[in-house]
Amino acid sequence: MLFHLDIKAETEQISFSENSGLVKFFIESKLNAELLRGFYKCLNISLNKIQEKNFLDNKGDELIYYTEKSEPSIIFLKKVKTDEDFTVDFFRIYFAGLIPSLVKKNIKSVNVILPFYNDYKATFAAEEYFLQTFIEGIMLGNYTFDKYKSEKGKPGRLKFILHYSNNKLLARIITSTQKLIDSVYFTRDLVNEPAITLTPMEFGARAKRELNRLGVTVKVFDKKELERKKMNAILAVGNASGKPPCMILAHYKPNTKSKKKIALVGKGVTYDSGGLSIKSTTGMLEMKADMAGGAVVLGIIRTAALLKLPVELIGVVPAVENMLGGNSFKPGDIIKSYSGKTIEVKDTDAEGRVILADALHFASQQKPDEIIDFATLTGACAVALGLFSAGLFTNYDKLANRLLSSGSKTFERIWRLPFWKEFNPLIKSDIADVSNLGPKWGGAITAGKFLEHFVDKKIPWAHLDIAGPSTKHDYTNYTKNYDTGFGVRLVVDYLMNN
Repeated sequence: MLFHLDIKAETEQISFSENSGLVKFFIESKLNAELLRGFYKCLNISLNKIQEKNFLDNKGDELIYYTEKSEPSIIFLKKVKTDEDFTVDFFRIYFAGLIPSLVKKNIKSVNVILPFYNDYKATFAAEEYFLQTFIEGIMLGNYTFDKYKSEKGKPGRLKFILHYSNNKLLARIITSTQKLIDSVYFTRDLVNEPAITLTPMEFGARAKRELNRLGVTVKVFDKKELERKKMNAILAVGNASGKPPCMILAHYKPNTKSKKKIALVGKGVTYDSGGLSIKSTTGMLEMKADMAGGAVVLGIIRTAALLKLPVELIGVVPAVENMLGGNSFKPGDIIKSYSGKTIEVKDTDAEGRVILADALHFASQQKPDEIIDFATLTGACAVALGLFSAGLFTNYDKLANRLLSSGSKTFERIWRLPFWKEFNPLIKSDIADVSNLGPKWGGAITAGKFLEHFVDKKIPWAHLDIAGPSTKHDYTNYTKNYDTGFGVRLVVDYLMNN
């Protein structure tokens, strides 16, 4: 982390400390010289005329003003265009960019005058979530992964004092949001960890250490247990690695009566070389993050435990390394999965769907009300949707619509792709029940269709292909440098509101 953050809700009265900053937002359509000068008069500060003119004349949407005194020493003014381009991500992106800029400014505290919710009701359906995005931005902008750097700065302390008309509401939102984003941190730490240290069994050990203390029951099926249960699909993919495979089970049961029982299944390939269908060096470079789906599952369950959500969750994460060796599974192999269905292997680099076959059948046996799975499953999905959005595959409209709504609200966006029965023949095998690879076209869809074979048809199920947005990208200030933890905020919102 860049700073040890202390985020507090305060009354409308602002008092500045030494080496402090101030953040103020203006709606551009309402901004004029009188309003701007009135704001500065209250602070007993004179604004440079050129800066004032440029800020008012739309020559810039941000003004950073260094005062001649230390209380406050810096004022950040930001104009907001509430037009068709304004989104619920605006304040999150702004603060995620502000935090790194403060590292070398010797600022000890920042006062933020939060704008009135009524001015943003057209975009934010709820005041609570409007406030939440400010805290999310501050915390997401503070994230770093530098544990393996020999030279790194020691995080300083930074206090954020948020001023809002409803102090009690704001304090409550700060508390809940900190628990949520702490879980996003946990997820991102797992995903950004190198495969040399995050082996399949270590993945399970970290799940135990983190979740047991929160009252979540965690079991890890080791290789012997997988063999006893005949989870041959997981075993086949993990067989060539010197790091044995496992399956992580995390069970959160609320103290109160649960509204639903939901199984969350996550792909946990801690490293993917492609197996005998080997990837290029460039293709392997980010494959430490091929377990992002499993990390998301654990992050969601961690949040549910911290927030005491009234929903029972069963997390299922098959964890393997897909490596090359004398024991590698091979193109042409036939694997009898845990469900009894047989899989023809046409490509060992389509391994994620193979391990999920056993995991989804196990999840179905738990008789949940719903199953949602998360997987960095296909490059084809990222090609189709880019890095902005995950692919959603389901035949259950109610489940789809609720997930889409939470995706839109949290700006962890998902897009529903076709999942028609006409795709089924594309993964037909002449020698087994199903092939693990379809033809060239529609690769993300046929991958989902493969998974469908291993889910109880009576259970509503959704598959989220997060290959694109789980990867670091330059499109927002909070996704630039590290893999993102995409999916935690989305599904926690879903659980809280459905």
